[in-house]
Amino acid sequence: MKTPLKITIAFILLAAALPANAYFVTYKEQYYRLFHLHYIQYPDDSMENIYWLEKAMKADFANPLYALALIENEIQYEKYRYLFNMHINIKLTEQYLFLGNKWNKRKAYFYNAPWKEQNLESLETAETCFRTAMYYWDEAKEWAEKAGEKRFRFINLQKIQFWEDEVFRMENGSLDYGKTIRRELTLLQKIREKFQEM
Repeated sequence: MKTPLKITIAFILLAAALPANAYFVTYKEQYYRLFHLHYIQYPDDSMENIYWLEKAMKADFANPLYALALIENEIQYEKYRYLFNMHINIKLTEQYLFLGNKWNKRKAYFYNAPWKEQNLESLETAETCFRTAMYYWDEAKEWAEKAGEKRFRFINLQKIQFWEDEVFRMENGSLDYGKTIRRELTLLQKIREKFQEM
């Protein structure tokens, strides 16, 4: 084979291997689309979701044309940003709860005494996850308070109605991860004390 023909074949093979529709992920909305729930949530899955959600928290919003809801004016865009940040914080709270539950021990069985130190380390990891979840829950409540202001009451962003429902549920107390986290931390402390007594 002649050299130019080898180069042409190599170029064709290389061009076929590259994805044609690749783009850089730079905006909150793009990072949020990378978040996904798994049928069985393994720790690696939670950590992957936490990574994408935390990247979304740090990123800028896309142009309102590319928002996840129809935005027609500045006040709608302001509400959209508050709802988006609230929703991201709720999802981070959930992911840290999932992650913490993987290390949390529900009972201190007597036959686990030989692995007391490992169980205490596991409980320490779970506590860190729960406390981080509480941080994100507090952030979510702050964003929900902003999104629930009176001036936004009659603005309905239909494509993200679920996010507006989250604000309502937080206001009436039917969505309260703070209560769940406090309960988990109390249980974790009781289990820790039982392991320490072994």
